[in-house]
Amino acid sequence: MHPLFDALETHLATRPAQAVDLPGHVLREAAVLVPLLLRDERPHVLFTKRPTTLRHHAGQYSFPGGSRDPEDPTPLHTALRETREELGIDVTGVRVLGGLDEVPTLGGSNFRIRPFVGVLPRGLEFKPNPAEVEFIIEVPLAHLMAPSVHRSESRRAGGLVYEVDFFTWETHVIWGATGRILRDVVGLARELSPP
Repeated sequence: MHPLFDALETHLATRPAQAVDLPGHVLREAAVLVPLLLRDERPHVLFTKRPTTLRHHAGQYSFPGGSRDPEDPTPLHTALRETREELGIDVTGVRVLGGLDEVPTLGGSNFRIRPFVGVLPRGLEFKPNPAEVEFIIEVPLAHLMAPSVHRSESRRAGGLVYEVDFFTWETHVIWGATGRILRDVVGLARELSPP
């Protein structure tokens, strides 16, 4: 295992994830898994591209996840169930490092997303569900940590002003709630990486 993964797990165990507090906004529960994996002994982050035929967030890059079903005992169960369904993998070997602060989506889908960081076991063969995943990309975490690949801009929705984060990898642009979650992961990775 990579030392950064151990550092992330230790750090996330010491701080409780913050819940979204937006009075006057009714937000539905959702959860995602931020999948980390090793390629050539270097940490990578896995993203899925959503098909353009979907009703919400069509064509965007995302982490595996979705709405919490009534049968899901916890948001973590939601994240792992959705990961299994979207990537076609056995999630019993996923090492969950911990949870991040909730992220809201406003102006349409109105979710409170609970992200969990997890390390995928080596040797998995992905069988993406074509109804939910157009393709998968794996991006080196070191690339995402470079300041030159990140920018943010202010937007307004529902009377709130918020920042939208954009990360680039080759021809791919990762933004929206995924970009906001990624900003948190990248910030932690910078803080915890050895010099």
